[in-house]
Amino acid sequence: MTESWKSTDDGVLRLPSGRLVRGRGLRRAVPAGPDPTYGVYLLGKPPPELPWESRWLRWPDFRLPGDRAGAAAVFTEAWERAGVERVEFACDGGRGRTGTALACLAVLDGVPADEAVEFVRRHYDRHAVETPWQKRYVRRFAG
Repeated sequence: MTESWKSTDDGVLRLPSGRLVRGRGLRRAVPAGPDPTYGVYLLGKPPPELPWESRWLRWPDFRLPGDRAGAAAVFTEAWERAGVERVEFACDGGRGRTGTALACLAVLDGVPADEAVEFVRRHYDRHAVETPWQKRYVRRFAG
């Protein structure tokens, strides 16, 4: 089993199941601590080359993922992997797209969809999920 994140690590969200997922902004330096084993990058263009396994989900800034069914599949895979691996989600700033994706993971983890944005704001970043359409996307997310 892979060494997990610590819930005290910078940007790590503890889901109700105990799974830990790191969110971050790519404009900032990589936080101290272990590297992820799997990353999901929510960007309008491909991410830079990374030394760990990763997925790119095309998602322009302040918008929604272009392929919503594909996004749900990526979120589900990441949630499953977070049970035994270090998983991170990242966009440029680490708040809007990353917060939205983390809120969708919270829904997969059992948080009611209408409470998931508040859950992520309370436990990850108080500015997470930036736009009304991102909030609506989370409320309608069913996995």
